[in-house]
Amino acid sequence: MTDILSLTPEAARVALADWLTARGEPAYRTRQILPRLWERPVARWADATDLPAPLREGLEREFPLTRLAVAAHQVSSDGTEKFLWTLADGQAIESVLIPEGKRRTLCISSQVGCALGCVFCATGAMGWRRNLSAAEIAGQVREIILRDPAQAPTNVVFMGMGEPLLNWEAVDTALTILNAPEGVGIGARHITVSTVGILPNLALFAKRPEQFRLAVSLHAPTSALRRELMPVEKKYALPDLLAALKEFDRRVTLEYVLIAGKNDSFEAADALARIAAPLAALVNLLPLHPGGAPGLAPTARNQMLAFERRLKERGVEAVLRRSRGLDISAACGQLRVERETGGKVRPQEHAGVE
Repeated sequence: MTDILSLTPEAARVALADWLTARGEPAYRTRQILPRLWERPVARWADATDLPAPLREGLEREFPLTRLAVAAHQVSSDGTEKFLWTLADGQAIESVLIPEGKRRTLCISSQVGCALGCVFCATGAMGWRRNLSAAEIAGQVREIILRDPAQAPTNVVFMGMGEPLLNWEAVDTALTILNAPEGVGIGARHITVSTVGILPNLALFAKRPEQFRLAVSLHAPTSALRRELMPVEKKYALPDLLAALKEFDRRVTLEYVLIAGKNDSFEAADALARIAAPLAALVNLLPLHPGGAPGLAPTARNQMLAFERRLKERGVEAVLRRSRGLDISAACGQLRVERETGGKVRPQEHAGVE
């Protein structure tokens, strides 16, 4: 059996063509079958009724389609939808669909759990379980399309569970699947990879020719503070990360969760401006989800606005995002952790932010 949904569309074409040739099928069958993977996906091969029944049965045996089962689905009053998917081995991951006018952004996961332990993130609290396959990553988009083609995501952000660049091989393939015309066909500029800054794989990502977007989870303007909030700073230090970003030939977005008394002072804003301005970076200011991890509290609204103004006064383009899905478990990893612990938690991340 071949996990055909973990292959790039071109690799899938080759695998299908070889298999069909061995069966003595006409060459045009490849052109019939390939679109049923991503362009016009089917939930199972039996649904591809334009194909002969014996061929559908053969496809089911040789190329079974990876599916994600919905374990929970929550809809916020603001239209945000949260999905908890169960995988074949019983593990669970999350996606968040955020509507905004004609734009529908799907926040997807790249790992089950996360090993990085950022203090404001629920996923980090659960630890790392395993990497996702390319089929499980891109399949989060596929499942939304299967549920309702009219709700097909227009944008995809790798900001869900896990660190994408710690699962680079599968993410690399998933990027191709999501972007390719014979895949999902989402424009590269509508696909964003968010990373804390895993430098070796950031260099590999930078080598891709497509104009994929890069968002960096910064959250602190100094190494000392970043080390307190994000243990990854011990391995990939802020100066080295900034040097790598200066070599990145596309515009970078800096993600910055505002935490009261930690990183929301004017001094922090000035230090952040000194980082962002030379990069010509956009700064996304993200409200901490309320009631978070012990010892952490959201920055007051007036201070968030003042922080945003301070950056703009220093020539930095900054946007204060509003929290989404506050009446559901929309923070990254939150629904998964609640299901595991049997309790209600309010962990922090930016999956619930537009």
